[in-house]
Amino acid sequence: MYIKRKLSESLTTFKGLRFGKSSRQRSFHRYSVTVGVGGNLGDVKRRFEHLFIYFTRDKRVELLRTSLILKNPPFGFAEQDDFFNSIVVLKTSMQPKVFLDYLMRVEKKFARKRSFANAPRTLDLDIIFFDNRVVNTPKLQIPHAQWANRESVLIPLMDIQR
Repeated sequence: MYIKRKLSESLTTFKGLRFGKSSRQRSFHRYSVTVGVGGNLGDVKRRFEHLFIYFTRDKRVELLRTSLILKNPPFGFAEQDDFFNSIVVLKTSMQPKVFLDYLMRVEKKFARKRSFANAPRTLDLDIIFFDNRVVNTPKLQIPHAQWANRESVLIPLMDIQR
């Protein structure tokens, strides 16, 4: 069950049992990572719930906070369904490149297929911030290159900062 709130004609937020929450646990992991979560194929909110459970059971990460879920229009390739986006804050002891590989394996586990840029997808996991690190390689850019220009990141991020 979600509490639905319309922000504008094209933006709607959803808060539920698992999204829009924070944990008070003390973590033994070293790094705090902000991850953007998105998708627009199938039952995305249910997939987010399964992802939440997956992260809580995986000892390589600890789930600290989740934002509300934002429903928003696609950008880039506009001829597709609206996206659902959220932010999760995890703790991990993995280094950034290893953590990126981990997220790509999680996407694959949740049936992510890579076809073209901005294509419809079951699950998209992007590293937004990794502690206070700056990484600039062809495969990985931290902070995420477009985070400050996307409502799909900014609105859930504001929810986490409350």
